[in-house]
Amino acid sequence: MLGLMDREAGLRERKKQRTRETIARVALDLFVERGYHATTLADIAEAADVSTRTIFAYYPGKEDILFCEFPALLDAVALTLRERPTGKDALETIRDFILAIPHAEKDELHEQRQKIVEGDATLRSHMRARMAQLQDLVAAAVAEDIGADADDLRPHVVAASLIAAFEVLSERDPGTTPKPRNAEEVAAAIDPVIAFLRGGLEALARQPATTG
Repeated sequence: MLGLMDREAGLRERKKQRTRETIARVALDLFVERGYHATTLADIAEAADVSTRTIFAYYPGKEDILFCEFPALLDAVALTLRERPTGKDALETIRDFILAIPHAEKDELHEQRQKIVEGDATLRSHMRARMAQLQDLVAAAVAEDIGADADDLRPHVVAASLIAAFEVLSERDPGTTPKPRNAEEVAAAIDPVIAFLRGGLEALARQPATTG
């Protein structure tokens, strides 16, 4: 009986995941075709063959559909930093996390989302707000590394610099400098950034704590 219940629960979860992915896929297609602001939740529901009520069961709003990848990313980074081995600093942990992402398999969905966000000032602002959450996670981990208080500005300076560097790398114009597409290319791009920030962090760690 328990085995049957487990299988049924697994089937329900897979069905939910397929519905979630379908909504996101259809919504993105409509955002590309009609524009983000011109696309309504009713449009998405009709194209996905679900009700708007069903959409709200998976996503609080249209913006959450566009940024649907971010909550999982935030949770993964938080877990990785929280469970990093003793003696492994936050910068090295983030480096390894980024290299573990299958960059060569970045799908069309990711590229389309990025283009939609980069082409809209409001969405860029909303993306920065989400990246600030990621920055806070990194800052807290850096503060732990150097024994700093939560309101010490030094870890926040390092975290902000790290996030800004990665944003610059991800926004490279393919027509000029190609974006890294595999672990080796990603390492070649981010290792100088990590080395620079580690040097800066070591210098900051020797300075008195500063608060804002």
